[in-house]
Amino acid sequence: MSPLDAFWHIANLFAPAWGLAALLALAIKGLWRRVAKPLGWQRLWAWGAAGGTAATIATLILLGRDGRMAGYALLVLGVALPQWYLLSFKR
Repeated sequence: MSPLDAFWHIANLFAPAWGLAALLALAIKGLWRRVAKPLGWQRLWAWGAAGGTAATIATLILLGRDGRMAGYALLVLGVALPQWYLLSFKR
């Protein structure tokens, strides 16, 4: 595998987590404007992406491979929980 192939392999592994984090950050900024006003969408995305990345790595460790429904459920929790934390505790 060439370095470029390895890069695309890793990028596509984490793309669902980063994409879901971006969609959820934009949805939060659009639906809960007053609550999310002090939070920038970049901060929401970064925390969601970090949680999603950790969930993807945990899925690989616990389940042995990517693409299982339990892994996707863990991905949704990994993206949603950090953003819930940011919205529920005003900083």
